[in-house]
Amino acid sequence: MEETTITIQHPLRNEASEFSTMRGGHVALRAADYAGIVKWYQEKLDFRIIQEWLLGDLQLAFLAPPNDDNFCVEILGGGQPLPQPDYTDLNESLQPAGYHHFCLEVLNIDQTVADLRRRGVNVLGEPFDFPTISKRMAFFADPYGNLIELASRL
Repeated sequence: MEETTITIQHPLRNEASEFSTMRGGHVALRAADYAGIVKWYQEKLDFRIIQEWLLGDLQLAFLAPPNDDNFCVEILGGGQPLPQPDYTDLNESLQPAGYHHFCLEVLNIDQTVADLRRRGVNVLGEPFDFPTISKRMAFFADPYGNLIELASRL
């Protein structure tokens, strides 16, 4: 089988756009067990609590990866949210429309997956190469069914 190298060229930046200062900031996850989900992200992924606050009957927090202050996971806890599907198979998770996952970039997928498994994290299948976008990827879920992608460059 012949190996093909694909070069991805991004379109030129649009500095004239009215939205040229737009950047990714955070993704929000809803969970009934605020303390449990915060503890999971701290213990399993070494995330840090950047800020916590109350909003009505909700407890909220911004959690950041160990070495990144530019991206956060916002936790919305408390109340009585409806349960999320618990996927055990990545293909099954691709069926419903709507939000699917957020992505964390890492240097070494295989080592990160081994570390996650050692910490008891539910990894969905094995890491795989996706040459079309020059990425090696893996998926895992937090205990509340939120899917997270790991990606690194091939």
